Amino acid sequence: QVQLLESGGGLVQAGGSLRLSCAASGMTFSRYAMGWFRQAPGQEGEFVAAMSWSVRTAAYADSVEGRFTISRDNAKNTVYLQMNSLKPEDTAKYYCAATYLGKEVLSAASYDYWGQGTQVTVSS
Repeated sequence: QVQLLESGGGLVQAGGSLRLSCAASGMTFSRYAMGWFRQAPGQEGEFVAAMSWSVRTAAYADSVEGRFTISRDNAKNTVYLQMNSLKPEDTAKYYCAATYLGKEVLSAASYDYWGQGTQVTVSS
């Protein structure tokens, strides 16, 4: 049974930082591209960042480029999202997701497994 468990969310002031983690189990982690998505209340979910299974490429939404960094440790079956210079508009529930062999990593529809999410709230 595949499980993705996010952690690291919380309340932070604007300009602060948080690091989200997503621990995977029940899957061959190294064969999956991993992504982060977010959804704010009343809004559609949006792509945030993704990293290929080979750890060679990463993609970011324009809104987070230069502030967020995705990384993964295949030995620990964990993907991270380092979020710096946080803004109130980053407030959302953040979800990690896995897509086998990582095709179309920008599209939520491509992902096979999802975590339950972790809340990030940025105060102004």
